[in-house]
Amino acid sequence: MEYNTTRNRLIIPEYGRNIQKMVEYAIAIPDKDERTRFAFLIVSVMGQINPQGSSSGDHQHKLWDHLHVISDFKLDVVSPYEKPEKDVLSAKPDPMDYSNNNITFRHYGKNIMRIIDMAKTLEDGAEKDVITKIIATHLKKSYLTWNRESVDDELIVEQLKELSGGELELPEGTVLTSTSELISSQKKKSTKREQKGGSYNKQNKQKRRSRY
Repeated sequence: MEYNTTRNRLIIPEYGRNIQKMVEYAIAIPDKDERTRFAFLIVSVMGQINPQGSSSGDHQHKLWDHLHVISDFKLDVVSPYEKPEKDVLSAKPDPMDYSNNNITFRHYGKNIMRIIDMAKTLEDGAEKDVITKIIATHLKKSYLTWNRESVDDELIVEQLKELSGGELELPEGTVLTSTSELISSQKKKSTKREQKGGSYNKQNKQKRRSRY
């Protein structure tokens, strides 16, 4: 059992100890690309815990600022926002050591195993339930990347159970995002990327013409 007297002081108590442990874990990831991807997962969880204004850019900026503060400004990642200045050191948490796990389902990727391993260490409660649901939704989304037709939520639950060694379970009555909604979301993102790329190419052509 962990006693409060032996724990690192919470940097931003509103996010809880589980988020702080995830940040400590992220600091210890040696590869910067993997560390960055894991940081995005942490920010996603932080947004679930603190959802006010989650759709605004300012709120996302705030979440990333909080991430850097919680890490004691030790987290070296490629952030969508400029890293804030370090004003006051509130604590110096030691990086946590985790063993590497083999990927049972390789199409889910290495990072999902990292966050599953992290979630297994968290205390039972609302935050862990939120993270478990985010993991399950990510599994479903990744599965649909390979099989566009459909996926049964029961299959995702079983695979989550297998990947976590039976240690992660969704709370009773949990409903995952529907297959149609996930596919629609993926199509919209793909369309936006294509439109952005087309607009960029068109602007470049116009610029080249204007030179002559």
